[in-house]
Amino acid sequence: MEKNILIVGVGGQGTLLASRILGNIADLMNLDCKLSEVHGMAQRGGSVVTHVKLADNVLSPVIAEGDADIILAFEQLEAFRARHYLKNDGTLIVNTQKILPMPCITGAMEYPENIVDTIKKEGKNTVAVDALHIANELGNVKTVNTVMIGGLAKILGLDLAILEKALAAAVPEKVLDINRLALKRGYELK
Repeated sequence: MEKNILIVGVGGQGTLLASRILGNIADLMNLDCKLSEVHGMAQRGGSVVTHVKLADNVLSPVIAEGDADIILAFEQLEAFRARHYLKNDGTLIVNTQKILPMPCITGAMEYPENIVDTIKKEGKNTVAVDALHIANELGNVKTVNTVMIGGLAKILGLDLAILEKALAAAVPEKVLDINRLALKRGYELK
């Protein structure tokens, strides 16, 4: 397997944990994995971008524009901002959640409407997931990231057993069960 995966979201959504889980998957599959994280103003709700490359031999961790096989977007506006990284035949998996950036909160700007539809109209293969709704159903909003990783793993054709081992190595024991449920729910999405 050789994949370039760009993970985008907002600080606090668990994008960095998601990248660690992907790194664990690479280890379990005897693949090389390189990560490059850009945090920005993550602690203040700003953008977080992680470049993840999986292959037999990875030379550089940075994904060039137009070279991402998959964009895993934890928030709609972040998906919109990152869409130019996607290959023509790539897939954008986007959580339908909206998190207003500061200019929208203060009224200086409006949050764009119909982001997912706009991306689809541009011809991007787009899978919309209401991961926040699923996480709320499970009783823990912090599992949005594992719902998204489950959806990604299904698209990549990964074995659920490998995915669960990678998860167990990345999250504390006290939240492992709820994250396993979230992972399975994401994996079961169509």
